[in-house]
Amino acid sequence: MPKVFIIFYSLYHHVYTLAQHIQKGLESQGVEVELYQVPETLDDAILEKMHAPAKPDVPIITADKLKEADGFLLGLPTRFGIFPAQIKSFLDSTGGLWSTGALAGKFAGTFFSTASQHGGQETTAMTAITYFAHHGINYVPFGFANPHLFDNTEVVGGSPYGAGTVANGDGSRQPSEKELDIAETQGSNFAKLLLTFEKGQSIVTKQEKKTSPVTENGNGQASVQPEIKSKAKKVREESKADKKNKCFCM
Repeated sequence: MPKVFIIFYSLYHHVYTLAQHIQKGLESQGVEVELYQVPETLDDAILEKMHAPAKPDVPIITADKLKEADGFLLGLPTRFGIFPAQIKSFLDSTGGLWSTGALAGKFAGTFFSTASQHGGQETTAMTAITYFAHHGINYVPFGFANPHLFDNTEVVGGSPYGAGTVANGDGSRQPSEKELDIAETQGSNFAKLLLTFEKGQSIVTKQEKKTSPVTENGNGQASVQPEIKSKAKKVREESKADKKNKCFCM
């Protein structure tokens, strides 16, 4: 089964709440899920002045651990329409993984929290995509996969880029039932994509084994099947004979 890491920063737990419901969606498809938060960059004195609650009981992620997952869902609170310094600090620490291509071919999605409906949930996604592009990570947008995204009767966070919530400037608004349902849908859909990809890889691998001209000899070394050798030799001989009968003129 694919393994997905949900990685987030959540000062007032809005993003953490979304992460828990995205986890439900992922696990509903049988995917293995692990939750992590990025390291905090503010000291305790500043957090106290900001009236920040205690951090969730979730382990801190390290850059090297990213190699273990098949996909990531990043929970991104916004700061002036982009993600906060804590997320940037963590992503900037992945330079060693970038230099070796360790994350290339993996999958990633995003989800958000903003103070208002116009706080930049989509622009925050776009700033994250640049990191995915440089790593060769496949970005998975959410689309309008949940009908609540069409609801204009009340405030509903989220966008085609991922689930979201609107927290108010003072953080007093908690994620609504509709926003949590959107989060579960995103998790479920992300899991289905990874499962489809995994099955496709398995099928391709089996087909390659059936049709591959390379086999193992008794010593465990690769060798070309005899019939393939014979065909290759015949083609070379025919090519030489053809060249002798041709006149190459300038």
